[in-house]
This record gives sequence, structure tokens and C-alpha cells, in this order.
Amino acid sequence: MSDVTGPPVGLSIVVPVYRGASTVGALVEALSALRPAGGIEIVLVNDGSPDNSGEVCRTLQRSATVPLTYIEHARNFGEHNAVMTGLRHARGAYVITMDDDLQNPPEEVIRLYDHARLGGWDVVYTRYAKKEHEGWRNLGSRFANGVADLLLDKPKGLYLSSFRCMSALAVKEVAKYSGPYPYVDGLLMQVTQRLDSIEVKHLPRAEGRSNYTLKRLVLLWMNLATNFSVLPLRMAILAGAAMGMLGLLAAAVVIFEGLSGETPSGWASMMTVVLLVSGVQFLILGVLGEYVGRAFLSANGKPQGVVREVLGAAETEAPAAEASRVRVVS
Repeated sequence: MSDVTGPPVGLSIVVPVYRGASTVGALVEALSALRPAGGIEIVLVNDGSPDNSGEVCRTLQRSATVPLTYIEHARNFGEHNAVMTGLRHARGAYVITMDDDLQNPPEEVIRLYDHARLGGWDVVYTRYAKKEHEGWRNLGSRFANGVADLLLDKPKGLYLSSFRCMSALAVKEVAKYSGPYPYVDGLLMQVTQRLDSIEVKHLPRAEGRSNYTLKRLVLLWMNLATNFSVLPLRMAILAGAAMGMLGLLAAAVVIFEGLSGETPSGWASMMTVVLLVSGVQFLILGVLGEYVGRAFLSANGKPQGVVREVLGAAETEAPAAEASRVRVVS
């Protein structure tokens, strides 16, 4: 599970950091005050943040009162890619992933950890009575979870949140995935069905705005749809069959009108059918192209994440050869 040797701990906290310079310090301070069974470690993954998050995280690593590993990506690869890198460096019997924006209260960490540990669950998700996101973001989350209900082998209605707790078994299996388009929840659904969820608080964002844009959400949906399901291809087949049946029906109508001596339908109706069929054809080609393009990029070794730097307690003991070995994660 881990690229970093060292004594195991009870709980690892993996935090992807992006534009989190103003909040990650308060988060680390609150997490460091926790006393979970077996001890705690923190793994910060700076995913190419354009602000001074890297400088802040290095300072936190030097002054941390609990084991803290700092990992820096060479560029921005995306939240799920950053989480995958963090999982490979986590040593805990359980691993919790959470955002750096303080919307997930650190005091809920122990409750989440104990629920997973004492209940023997491989994955425990969190759900919110009220989400303190913008309206469009909440709508997008509901849409993504609805799509996941259709595409993933998961309990219907289970809310997939980024604040989750995973067992070492689940983390070990998920970390084996080396493709450039990871979707952590899709990988978890392939590993285990020992899933549960608990309700936690969701606080308003402390500072700034969400780093998730509409573009990022669309890309996340595409990862979900094209990496972990062939349902879009099957839907394309059904759409093609439906258009074929419609074409046959239209042809029968034209033949009947010709035999009855009536004037066949004119240019407008013909163009309507042509445009409809052409649109479906391009849609099918687009779906196929997305699958082929992702397969092409995977075959050509597009990296899942490139690690520029790793700082941690084990890093000072590791020889130079070992340090260089963990610089590239793919």
C-alpha cells in the first residue's frame, strides 16, 4: 500500500491541497489534536497549487507534532489523482480522505474512524443533512450520484462523498490502479461491497470559492462513465437501433404514399429525419472516440501523477536511491 516504509499507525489522513494556503494550517492543527486509537499521521498532497500552498505545507511538515508527510505534484493532475498519490504513501490501518477547505469538521474524523474500525467496514462514506455548497454544485453532486447509481455496482442511494474512511485492504487494492483517469469511488466499488455511511456536519466554506468548476465536474462525470462502465456504449447501440427502426418506419410511410398516388413528404420532413439520424450518429462516434482516446493515452503511458518532492519523517532516513524511486507515480 505504501511507498514509504515505517511503523504502521491506526489512522492516516490524506488531504489533497489546491489553493488551500489559508486553510490547511488550521486543518492540520485541528487534526494534530486528535487522539485516535493506534495513533495518527497526516499526508498532504499539493496538486500543483498556484498559490503558496507548497510553502505553507513545508512549514507545517517541519513543525508538525504528529507524523506528517508532504508530497508535491509537478503539475495539477486533479483531486482524484492527488488522492491516489496520497493513498500510496499512507501507512494507516484505516485511511480517511478529506478536503482542505474545513467544510468537513475535524472533530467528525474520530467518529468516522471508529464507525469503520469497530463495525468492520471496508469503506464508510459521509452524508450531509444540509450541504453548504452553492446551488449549482449541489445539483451537480446529485446528478453525479444519480449517474453512479446507474453505472456503478453500489447500493442505490449511497451518497459518494470525498470525506470517506477506507480500510488498509481497500486502499491497497485501489492503489494498484495505474491508469491516468482514476475515479476513487469507482475503484472502491470494484474492490468491496462492505460499505456503510454516517451523517456528519457540513460547514460553510471558511474562505474563497470552491475549486470545482463546471468543467471539472463534467470531466469527473466522464471519468465515471467511461472508465468503469460500458453502459454508454450499450446506450449508443440502443440509440442506433431506435434510429434504424425510425428510418424503416419513415421509409414505409414514403412507400405507402407513393403507391397511393399522394405526393410524398417534402424537403422539410426529409431534412428533419436526416438531421436527427446524423445527430445520433455523431453522438455514437463521440462516445466511441472517448473510449478509444482514453485507451490510447493509457497505452502511451500518460502519468496518473508525477511526484516532484516527498518530505516526511521516513524521508530523512531513506537513502538517495530510495528517494528517487518514489518521485514518479504512474
